Amino acid sequence: MASEKGENGQRMNGSEMIVHCLTELGVEVIFGYPGGAVLPIYDALFKQNKIRHILVRHEQGALHAAEGYARSTGRVGVALVTSGPGATNSVTGLADALMDSIPLVCMTGQVPTHMIGNDAFQEADTVGITRPCTKHNYLVKSVEDLPRLVHEAFYVASAGRPGPVVIDLPKDVVMAEGNYCAGAYADMSEHRSYRPRTEPDEGAVDAAIDLIAKAERPIFYSGGGIINSGPSASKALTGFVRETGYPITNTLMGLGAYPASDPQFLGMLGMHGTYEANMAMAECDVMIALGARFDDRVTGRLSDFSKGSKKIQVDIDPSSINKNVPVDVSIVGDVGKVLEIMAAKWKKPRGGKSEALKSWWRQIDDWRARDCLSYRQEGDIIKPQYALQRLYELTKDLDVYFTTEVGQHQMWAAQFLKFEEPNRWMTSGGLGTMGYGFPAAMGVQVAHPDALVIDVAGEASLMMNIQELSTMMQHRLPVKTFILNNEYMGMVRQWQELFHGGRYSESYMDSLPDFVKLAESFGANGLKVSKPEEVDDAIRTMIETPGPFIADIMIEKLENVYPMIPGGAAHYEMKLGPDHGELEEKAEDGMVLV
Repeated sequence: MASEKGENGQRMNGSEMIVHCLTELGVEVIFGYPGGAVLPIYDALFKQNKIRHILVRHEQGALHAAEGYARSTGRVGVALVTSGPGATNSVTGLADALMDSIPLVCMTGQVPTHMIGNDAFQEADTVGITRPCTKHNYLVKSVEDLPRLVHEAFYVASAGRPGPVVIDLPKDVVMAEGNYCAGAYADMSEHRSYRPRTEPDEGAVDAAIDLIAKAERPIFYSGGGIINSGPSASKALTGFVRETGYPITNTLMGLGAYPASDPQFLGMLGMHGTYEANMAMAECDVMIALGARFDDRVTGRLSDFSKGSKKIQVDIDPSSINKNVPVDVSIVGDVGKVLEIMAAKWKKPRGGKSEALKSWWRQIDDWRARDCLSYRQEGDIIKPQYALQRLYELTKDLDVYFTTEVGQHQMWAAQFLKFEEPNRWMTSGGLGTMGYGFPAAMGVQVAHPDALVIDVAGEASLMMNIQELSTMMQHRLPVKTFILNNEYMGMVRQWQELFHGGRYSESYMDSLPDFVKLAESFGANGLKVSKPEEVDDAIRTMIETPGPFIADIMIEKLENVYPMIPGGAAHYEMKLGPDHGELEEKAEDGMVLV
């Protein structure tokens, strides 16, 4: 890379500075798509061999791939897109990362500074557009500021509650020359304005421990914050929960934070969570929320959410405390560090509620006896639950990572795939982004080239970013796609059936492609199965076939996801469905057109 020594470091242009910064920051891969405004950066990338670039087929794919990379590694994901439509195409991925607290840095091209505001070709107000869907964003106005802002962006993205950060790069700035001082911005811990609090208040921890120790019907409620804190946080959580002997539930984003096989684990909670998890949340007397934000999919009707309990909330983000649900003890800090301190304090002699705890577990066992996830695989039609159960059984001993799209298949995957460790489960929780899982799987595969990466998909979601199969082929990413194909937008159809009088308005997919031929047209492989006895062989073939593979599993078209908390209901008002003797109550209002 052409550069020369200056009085204050190396003399180089802005694009070369960016590459040097990324190298210093340990970036190994960028997901991106070139365009006019970022061609100088691509030229600088061409002249080096330390950073790998993955050429996606749509900027949304770049952002989701970076999310998958970040979620499966704990590192910052990086995307590079051009100005105007490149930047606007990235917005969905940025919003998704913000909602799920994924550390991302997205570098966007911009027209030259003197043309900003003049409706120039491929101009968009990227800073304005992305302000509501990023943790922070920058418009770089000077090449001298560039190295500091790149390092700062990575710090902001990863420190505290993680999130996406945008760096908007005018073309004249990345072409201008300036001095680059290697190592000058390596330490951002003393940043003048952003110093997230990681160490908890000891008094608040003591108050929490006293409350936990006195509990008669306790429950741990852990979320994605545990995953974001790192593997040590999951270990600390597991150790502390086992030490207490208390039950624990995970959110959708928190799956894997606690071993699913552990008898203290009640499964996922929320709208499609287990009966025992939701009932325990409703009837507990002390709730310990760890890196969880009390979102609406968990709480149901807020006025009836666990009204009789004392609540403890641990979160690194002060704005998340008391945001949705008032709590009795709040602890601001890194949840991993808080758990380590709690575990140390718990070892001190203290009185317990052993008899009350035994009674609590008997009640939980009664709820468990409902076996809320049971189903009947009968006849010649594949039940989606059966397909996923077989997928789990045939992959559980492998080095496997799962992503999902959004919809019914996502909920069934959360119910039937069991995770023993963190960072193995990548899904779109807060934003609920259809099309997330396929490109996210690319990012996971790049990060873990020797692992088995499977995207559990719905046929409707898969169609949103199917073009990324081309990326998988180009970069030899052997992602496996497991479609639960019911020829409907399944979750839309379910709600239309149950709450909109069975009016399936625009939810039927009546012109779907042949996914096997589609895979083959890209140079990949695939197969289609429609009978239960074919499922095992299909999964084995999918796993054993080199390269990208699409398994098209034709499932029961009208199967609904249960358990289910209907919209607007309390979290204890669960429907278990027809497999448990409950009639599906269908709304008949509005059947007559008016």
